[in-house]
Amino acid sequence: MKIQFLGATQTVTGSRYLISKGKTKVLVDCGLFQGFKHLRLKNWDKLSFDVSEIDAVLLTHAHLDHSGYLPLLIKSGFNGRIYATQATIDLCSLLLPDSGYLQEEEASFANKHGYSKHSPAKPLYTEEDAKLCMDYFTPIKWKERSSISHPGSTDKIEFEFFPAGHLLGAASILVKGDGKTIVFSGDLGRTDDPVTRVPHFDGNECDDLVIESTYGNKKHLNQDPKAALKEIILKTFNRNGTVIIPSFAVGRAQLVLYYIHQLKLENQIPDIPVYLNSPMASKTNQILGKHSKETKMSLEIINSICHTARVIGSTEESITLNENKTPKIIIAASGMATGGRVLHHLKSFGPDPKNSIVFVGFQAGGTRGDSLVRGAEEIKIHGTFWPMRAEIVQIDSMSAHADADGLLGWISGFKQKPRRVFVTHGEPEAAEEMRRRIEFELEINAVTPEFGQIFDTDLY
Repeated sequence: MKIQFLGATQTVTGSRYLISKGKTKVLVDCGLFQGFKHLRLKNWDKLSFDVSEIDAVLLTHAHLDHSGYLPLLIKSGFNGRIYATQATIDLCSLLLPDSGYLQEEEASFANKHGYSKHSPAKPLYTEEDAKLCMDYFTPIKWKERSSISHPGSTDKIEFEFFPAGHLLGAASILVKGDGKTIVFSGDLGRTDDPVTRVPHFDGNECDDLVIESTYGNKKHLNQDPKAALKEIILKTFNRNGTVIIPSFAVGRAQLVLYYIHQLKLENQIPDIPVYLNSPMASKTNQILGKHSKETKMSLEIINSICHTARVIGSTEESITLNENKTPKIIIAASGMATGGRVLHHLKSFGPDPKNSIVFVGFQAGGTRGDSLVRGAEEIKIHGTFWPMRAEIVQIDSMSAHADADGLLGWISGFKQKPRRVFVTHGEPEAAEEMRRRIEFELEINAVTPEFGQIFDTDLY
């Protein structure tokens, strides 16, 4: 059995791993590259493998850096099945069409205002492409061993899904072939997250491990996220300003609503209007309720959280919100300010120092969010540079990723110690520090693979 690394190498985006055993070939994740321009351009590159030879895709979770390339894979000739948990499928039914819609919208805006170098600018795929993609999904139950074989071949690859925390439906995946086992961590969540379940791998086998390293060189601050959110809300309210919270519509928006709901319930903040400017986040709230048994919260609490904010549905309502200069809280996608309605809020509220922009998750290099938390005084939006004078705050303790100690603790819990660990899904410094700690503290051979590199499980 062989593994080829086709994404998430020396970067946190574009997760893509090709597993092959004879004629049977499986992709684990199929994500978009995001952030720096040279990474985004990879989305347009010709794939290095024959798409028609891929028998299946195993999807760890719904975030676009893991799922966002799927519609293009199908457009390119993929005709297999995509295996994921039911919650992941439900979330993908929101995220993927929205991704296509935003790409169409961005291309249309670029063509209208003439700021694209391409004429005409085109989307990677459309909303309709993404909707068609949903017909290829097959739900998988937790800890249920399944298998895939190429038609006419005896080469079999088995797989099994385990809870990874991080996001509703998120999984770590065990892949087995030729008596050898590779475990993919996926994105691992935190044990203290109030919404998602604790990551838990209780498989008995692991020869090779592919581990994420988003926070591979960091330890989360010992900071109460609710208290941090309270502080910036009160500070902004006292100067008659608006709090803008760029947030991933799937996962993070629900966590933000949970803390705001708690603060209001405990009368720790005034009854400030809260707006959820993301129809997709509103639909995610419904999916959260549908799968409440997979969370740490009761359906009653989830319903209370969902009523914390007024949902902004139409574009017209969103525009009106920008004209409203009274104190309020606006939660809008995207979490790294790479697209979506939050960009229009940044243009409207970012130049005024009485307002605040609060980031509540990891900011990949090359994104507008990363630029702002690093102190940029202006950012480019829709072809124009906009001054940013609002107070910029990052609440690191609201991240949905395990920190370096959490990652090491998860590895230490394996019943069978891995022979080798591949460190991926991290910026170069984070991946290298995680690799070093795995070798010195856990005494396991660790590698940071390069893009395109192939490893054979039988040669180790």
